[in-house]
Amino acid sequence: MIETRLLQYFLAVAREQNITKAAKTLYITQSTLSKQMMDLENQLGKKLFVRGKRKITLTEEGFFLKNRAQEIIELLENTETALQAEEETLSGEICIGCGETVAMDAIVSLIKAFHDQYPDVRFRTYSENADGVLEKIDKGLVDMGLLLGPIRREQYDYINIHKKDVYGLLVPKDCLLAQQDVIQIDQLKELPLIMSDQIYQGHQNVDWFNSASLHIVATYNLIYNATFMVEQDLGYALSIDKLVNTTGRNLVFKRIEPEISVDLYIVTKKYRTFSPATKVFLQRIKDYANRL
Repeated sequence: MIETRLLQYFLAVAREQNITKAAKTLYITQSTLSKQMMDLENQLGKKLFVRGKRKITLTEEGFFLKNRAQEIIELLENTETALQAEEETLSGEICIGCGETVAMDAIVSLIKAFHDQYPDVRFRTYSENADGVLEKIDKGLVDMGLLLGPIRREQYDYINIHKKDVYGLLVPKDCLLAQQDVIQIDQLKELPLIMSDQIYQGHQNVDWFNSASLHIVATYNLIYNATFMVEQDLGYALSIDKLVNTTGRNLVFKRIEPEISVDLYIVTKKYRTFSPATKVFLQRIKDYANRL
């Protein structure tokens, strides 16, 4: 029978595609990991890796084991979480990194219900752009992130919470664009735009975006400062609906047609060991997403 530890080691190598990098994430030596993987191949009687000079790739048998190993690890973690939820009085801290999104309202509702049941659990939130949140996830400074998708990278797990953010333009109230019911997407090519760094640098894939065909005068990482650029007529800010309170300001939000939108995900680092409280809370998020 294959030990769970060996499956976790195997998944780390499959993820990193490099023994040295995988060993660092596992906090073991390269030689130890190499021997463990050779022992695993001998135990199964199958070749799992094609070992190149710089990169390790999986064989057909390796891909099969990867899929099964992920299912086994997830099943074990979910079972452990369910048992801990029944038997333990949960406490501690859960850290969440948040991009700018109105979907945070739904997450806060889950936080409130969770805290009512487990009052000894404290939540800490950080508001940053996607790169900042992912960096904190990688360093273990936050347990999870709420991010706009798609940001598809092999080292993360994603929970689609089945909500979306809709983009539009933030424009001055006294400009001609403010008189339109909606902004047509073709109009964007003719306008001076203030763009999110995430989209501009290609870290967030949006099908319609092509920087070569747009006139981008500035970028931002959080929308608040961009609002002043709009009021000073520097340009029009591409922003998420309902993110900026325009009351009492020379600003108005206009939707774009056809609609530009992105889905929202809870993102975690694969194979990370979570606290009992975090495991239970993540399961609550999964249950919530499955009901939608």
